[in-house]
Amino acid sequence: MGSHQHEPWLLENGNPKVLTREMRHGRTAHSKSSNSLRTKSDRTLVSKVPCATIRNVLFNLQEVILGTKLSILIPAIPVAIVAEYCGFGRPWVFVLSLLGLTPLAERVSFITEQVAFYTGPTVGGLLNATCGNVTELIIAIFALSSNKIAVVKYSLLGSILSNLLLVLGTSLLCGGIANVGLEQKYDRRQGDVNSLMLLLALLCYLLPMLFKYSAASAALTVDPSLHLSRASSIVMLIAYVVYIIFQLWTHRQLFEAEDEDEDDNNGSDEQAVIGLWSGIAWLIGMTVFIALLSEYVVDTIEDASDSWGLSVSFLSIILLPIVGNAAEHAGAVIFAFKNKLDISLGVALGSATQIAMFVVPLCVIVAWTMGVKMDLNFNILETGSVALAIIVTSFTLQDGTSHYMKGLVLLLCYIVIGACFFVQRTPLNQADVTNIIPNGVLSA
Repeated sequence: MGSHQHEPWLLENGNPKVLTREMRHGRTAHSKSSNSLRTKSDRTLVSKVPCATIRNVLFNLQEVILGTKLSILIPAIPVAIVAEYCGFGRPWVFVLSLLGLTPLAERVSFITEQVAFYTGPTVGGLLNATCGNVTELIIAIFALSSNKIAVVKYSLLGSILSNLLLVLGTSLLCGGIANVGLEQKYDRRQGDVNSLMLLLALLCYLLPMLFKYSAASAALTVDPSLHLSRASSIVMLIAYVVYIIFQLWTHRQLFEAEDEDEDDNNGSDEQAVIGLWSGIAWLIGMTVFIALLSEYVVDTIEDASDSWGLSVSFLSIILLPIVGNAAEHAGAVIFAFKNKLDISLGVALGSATQIAMFVVPLCVIVAWTMGVKMDLNFNILETGSVALAIIVTSFTLQDGTSHYMKGLVLLLCYIVIGACFFVQRTPLNQADVTNIIPNGVLSA
């Protein structure tokens, strides 16, 4: 028996704090997906440390730092900080910061689940919903503070596209190949709700763009488009709050991660490995490091773009989401291999919905408070890409069954869109991304 079961900071009323059946049934697809990348720590050596305080610190370090298969990337965090302060090449700082963000995002998911042991499934689910895309949100806030609205829009757009096409496509493709002789089914009700939310978000993105083309002069629509975007953002945030209530309270059964027999056998023995206040302290510390590395990413992305000959749009739309959410994406694919598509769909669609309906409008409101004029006009190429991604995904999931051909089509769509932004060249010195309006529109 591990001695950690008897540490005072892991006890509740004198007993170890365990994951009850109610809490297990309240776990989301995101938390289940993150579990696939965690490793079980051997505490035999640490438990022999006589001093309780030192032993508790070592327990925490072992679980948080070494308790993931991505721990090999954690050294990139201090190396990125050293590279920044020692004046190393800016592209190297960009790469190291991205690599450092990958395990940090996964560890935030782990810590929020640990805190949920003490707060209950509802608050835990709320924490997961809030912190699930904290990396994208922090990068966006730093980019806004530097008035790099283009980077904000591109990175958030890329997160939506990567979740809908890359993650979901890879999951369905790998799951279909690995289970080619089996009929793959999933609960389409969760997908229907997420599709509706994504279509609402698409409407809010389309109107400011169409509004720009509806007037005789695009300049006349700048302020009205900004006001429309801010009003739409408020509506989207209200809709997202209702969505959270729908997800965590009234219709929680639609979003719960499936419990297999192995979960029923092992789940009763699952216990908290860090204390409540330790978890809160780790969560604050992780957020600080995410903020620091996010600032490095924002400051060096244009230097990396110049050095590598790649556009900022390609780096922001393709590279940032892939690396930043690699842990979550890998977990979704692993569960697809195990024919647990409900979890894979929950990860991909849940993240896309959170970005589209929460992070994007929140960035518009934050920019408003900062005096930065960010609207919801993602331009015709970017908005068209999101629209097609949402429509193709909705058609793919409409019948509740899956096979590898569906995943292949989604993946090919992502490759084509990625190639489009690879060849696109957008001026880097623009404070905002504006459309290059055809002459026919201006002269109309």
